[in-house]
Amino acid sequence: MFKNSVKKQVLAALKSVKLPNGAKFGGASLDEYPGLSEVIITKSAIAFSIEVPKGMESAFEPVQQAAQKIVQEISSDKKIMVSLTSESAPKPNVPNAPQAQNQKQPVKGIKKIIAVASGKGGVGKSTLSVNLALALSKSGKKVGLLDADIYGPSIPKLLNFEGKPAVRNDGIFTPFDAHGLKVMSIGAMVEKDQAVIWRGPMASSALRQLLRESDWGELDILIIDLPPGTGDIQISLVQQVELAGAIIISTPQDLALIDAKRALDMFNKVDVPILGIVENMSYFIAPDTGKRYDIFGHGGAKQTAKELNIPFLGEVPLHMQIREASDIGEPIIISKPDSNEAKPFLEIVNALQKHIKD
Repeated sequence: MFKNSVKKQVLAALKSVKLPNGAKFGGASLDEYPGLSEVIITKSAIAFSIEVPKGMESAFEPVQQAAQKIVQEISSDKKIMVSLTSESAPKPNVPNAPQAQNQKQPVKGIKKIIAVASGKGGVGKSTLSVNLALALSKSGKKVGLLDADIYGPSIPKLLNFEGKPAVRNDGIFTPFDAHGLKVMSIGAMVEKDQAVIWRGPMASSALRQLLRESDWGELDILIIDLPPGTGDIQISLVQQVELAGAIIISTPQDLALIDAKRALDMFNKVDVPILGIVENMSYFIAPDTGKRYDIFGHGGAKQTAKELNIPFLGEVPLHMQIREASDIGEPIIISKPDSNEAKPFLEIVNALQKHIKD
């Protein structure tokens, strides 16, 4: 009921936002406009997008600004995210045609951005992202972590924080501090166990605002934990910023490696350097006998790296203590930094730093 009440207030407020040449677009005000997306209400944010015909972006910028302002006035306690999107027609491939100007912009205070990706879910990507970020921090780097998995954010649980991030008077987020990392996650902005049903433009807008409207301070490296696959979030990221590279996480199974190759191919096509591949859940050592079991096979990621001529950064075993430490929000790098279970992450970071260009 509360959400419905807020949504009605938002739509009522949008009646006062007039469209350019209103009749042409199906209505005189924004609340009647067919390109207005569903209004998403969370405990700390209101988000919606305005999709416009190609070429009309400039004409609709005042509409976006007016919508942002008027919704902020009626919901001063929430972060307001209004995105303006348009469908771009594919450009013809004309030989010797001049290249479009690079629109990528650096993020203030961040020296390097590294994406952690996987071709499919369930390979332990977020656990790897957290422990690699912490291992980089232990090496003396100033590190941040952005949970860009809009549809399945798990970083708040892995680092044991909750609640919405603080917002300054100028609308800029203050990242959480977790074991020395500066962290932002969409998971902190939605209700627990709430499904995030956002279309591509909305998700991309959320990523852009988390990335660019957070006070990261001065960071040597920002790790971005991407959703699985090769969808809107991945494309949006590579269009927005210059990445120092991508790390691909896979398990040893053939199916996981097939999907990992798709992720590798996507980054290659958009000229993002591949910093390496990591094989997670590489093997299992029985705690009672010490016997090793290759549950999912073994060495597939290393062989794939060799075939594709990319670095193989290392392998992480399937170990109960890694899972248990993650479940209680005390990553193994923090809870048992000198243990055998933490060692693979430290070795991966040592290998990674050899491939990061200064």
